Amino acid sequence: MDVSGGQSVYPLHRCKTIHLVRHAQGIHNVEGEKDHSAYLARHLFDAHLTPLGWQQVDNLRKHVQTSGISKKVELVITSPLLRCMQTAVGVFGGEDSTDGIDVPPLMVTDAGDSNRPAISSSNCPPFIAVEGCREHLGVHWCDKRRSISEYKPLFPAVDFSLIESDDDVLWEADVREKIEDVASRGIEFFKWLWTRKEKEIAIVTHSGLLTHTLAKFGDDCHPDVKSEICSRFQNCELRTMVIVDRSMVGSDSSATDYPGKNPSGEDAPSDVTCATPDGLPN
Repeated sequence: MDVSGGQSVYPLHRCKTIHLVRHAQGIHNVEGEKDHSAYLARHLFDAHLTPLGWQQVDNLRKHVQTSGISKKVELVITSPLLRCMQTAVGVFGGEDSTDGIDVPPLMVTDAGDSNRPAISSSNCPPFIAVEGCREHLGVHWCDKRRSISEYKPLFPAVDFSLIESDDDVLWEADVREKIEDVASRGIEFFKWLWTRKEKEIAIVTHSGLLTHTLAKFGDDCHPDVKSEICSRFQNCELRTMVIVDRSMVGSDSSATDYPGKNPSGEDAPSDVTCATPDGLPN
């Protein structure tokens, strides 16, 4: 009989805190809201943020600073599309870059028609771009990325080393990625997170990837909890969640557990239910 009341207990070192962020408003969102077929337009290639989108970035930045999230995040992962990288560095990056600071900026001045000053890489976590958290691939030109060699001068302090191809070999003009394949890619991305040592990670990605991936989770929860997990993200929305390693994918040992019996001594339990079937204490 389940007497847990819907609760679960897991070792802390088998959990990670992830801050999921959908990018701020892009030019494609504005046109697509009026006419969905606009997503097929070539001029929306690798869509950048709108001025309203940058206001959303500024507001989320204030939130992550006042809430203390910015001090806890150990790594920022971003989709390698312009709107996500602009959102990621704007929210989680250092203060505006100034002359005399001898470190490469996260973003140079006016990158991607931003009309924004450079953003410093000082006093902030590292940033890496990962293909696995890209938007629904194919057909929509806003979801096609530029070459990595074009991005590097715009985002000098973002790490692109995990991306194997300079050109976008994943996006196809006449083939839209199947929804189940988007979800599978997202789940593989979540599994990949367990290869990282960081315990608190911010991920800046896309509505489609988030919607289809998170829909695979929460079926064993109360419907309200399921809704908290997988309802559609708004532009520049942040949700903090915990992922749990129930299948021993990760290999990190606990940094807080303590083995006890130091010094060693007799410790037979007084409660017989604490003994193992062979009579030995747990």
